[in-house]
Amino acid sequence: EVQLVESGGGLVQPGGSLRLSCAASGFTFSSYSMSWVRQAPGKGLEWVSRINSGGDTTSYADSVKGRFTVSRDNAKNTLYLQMNSLKPDDTAVYYCKRSVDTQRGQGTQVTVSS
Repeated sequence: EVQLVESGGGLVQPGGSLRLSCAASGFTFSSYSMSWVRQAPGKGLEWVSRINSGGDTTSYADSVKGRFTVSRDNAKNTLYLQMNSLKPDDTAVYYCKRSVDTQRGQGTQVTVSS
């Protein structure tokens, strides 16, 4: 059974940083491209970033490019999202998922507010 558990969210001031983690289990993590998506209050799901199985190719939504960095540790079956220069518009529930699937974890709330 695929399990994805996100953590690391919280309340941060504009300009601050957070690092999200996603612990994966139930599948061969190192074989899958992984993605981060987010859902802001009252809005639809937005793709944020993707990383290939080997971790050497990444892509980002224009809204986060230059501020967010996705990475992975295949030995630890863990996906990360380093978020810097956070803005109020980044407020959302953040989810990780296998890029080919729709299944997500329970999400972690990120709130950017002064």
